[in-house]
Amino acid sequence: MTNFARNARLRTGRNEYGVAYPSPLVMLSIIAVAMAGIAFVATNDQDLVEQAIVPVAAPSASAAPTPTAEPTPKKKPKPKPPVERGEVFVEVFNNTRITGLAGRIGARATDAGWQVVGSDNWVGTIPATTVYYPARLKRAAKLLALDLGVSRTQPAVESMKLDRLTVVLTGDVT
Repeated sequence: MTNFARNARLRTGRNEYGVAYPSPLVMLSIIAVAMAGIAFVATNDQDLVEQAIVPVAAPSASAAPTPTAEPTPKKKPKPKPPVERGEVFVEVFNNTRITGLAGRIGARATDAGWQVVGSDNWVGTIPATTVYYPARLKRAAKLLALDLGVSRTQPAVESMKLDRLTVVLTGDVT
């Protein structure tokens, strides 16, 4: 084959058998569209994929029923043990100018069964009477708040001991 014939084939986009082949630009476009489709499918939301699945028709009534396996019973979560009030330490702080408030509320907590280990004045500003708790005593804090009529519980702050509940009283509890 002469150089002229070979160059003519390249210009016309045909191979030696006369079959046409696409230009490089067309090939790149096809590859780009295919890659975009793959990326779309790979990143598509699972819900959309599930919606696109066509449900299979149910077998007809004449078909023999298949035995169904009984569902395995689900394990119920183990109930958390009840809060033992007498095993939880409580400190009560007065953040008001009401003399003896921490002592009175501490006595009320003791009467409810809590182990009050101290009462004192709190220096700082608290927006409302609060029962502060370390993470492991969150359930106990909710119970103490119910016992004292306190509506606010919060995780303990840095200056508080992490082995007990801390009650800081403002003027909204008497």
